[in-house]
Amino acid sequence: MSSGSYYERIDEQRYKPTPHTSGAWNPAEQHFSPLGGLIAHAIDLDRRGRGSELAVSRLSFDILGKLALDECDIRVEVIRPGRTIELVEAVAVIAGRPAVRARAWLLALGDTAAVEGGQAPPLTPPAELEPWSASELWPGGYIASLDLRPCAPPQPGRTAAWISSTLDLVQGESVGPVAAFVTHVDAANGIAVRRPPTEWMFPNVDLTVHLDRTPQIGWTGLDTTVTFGPDGRGITSSVLHDVHGQVGHAQQILTVRPL
Repeated sequence: MSSGSYYERIDEQRYKPTPHTSGAWNPAEQHFSPLGGLIAHAIDLDRRGRGSELAVSRLSFDILGKLALDECDIRVEVIRPGRTIELVEAVAVIAGRPAVRARAWLLALGDTAAVEGGQAPPLTPPAELEPWSASELWPGGYIASLDLRPCAPPQPGRTAAWISSTLDLVQGESVGPVAAFVTHVDAANGIAVRRPPTEWMFPNVDLTVHLDRTPQIGWTGLDTTVTFGPDGRGITSSVLHDVHGQVGHAQQILTVRPL
């Protein structure tokens, strides 16, 4: 893998995935985590191109099928324009069909420091932790590209960990803090496995991220709990952190079935 990025730009709307995007259930497909970051990047480019100063505050992704290691065409549309609240939709087309449909709520910012509160305690700083190789559990270039540092030994269905990568999201492009952060959030479902992925499948069909402040570029902190229900469904829930503390929450709905 000679590329130093997850994607390379083809033109204004199209991107080519590199082998670093592959995995985790199938190394011949894209891991959703970098693709989620790419879609967030496309939404941010559209926002900046329109001169909007609103902040991405919720991102919801519906994963419509397998994510082929093929070029991505991302189209962004404003669904609900506004001066203080805006709804944007992005569709990622892969191999000629819509593969991911995403919506983002953008909100106006203001000074609410006087009433700030309710955040979870901060995680142990990543500089104090040792790396752990998730490639022991998961194949593919994406997992292999990560610097993963658990705050304690991972337990079935429960892990708090930091994730970062030295790779660019898009080769040669500056990426905003939300896109850089989201590039690692979908990995939550793979760091707190309840059952071995060699025995059970539990892929997520969506990802929803709520942010109560803009994260700092660098480390993505995931304080994650995975539950399996009795009838083939599960939920991965994460409190999201950057190095300064909590920034929001993420949820993923899982389809659970034996191999």
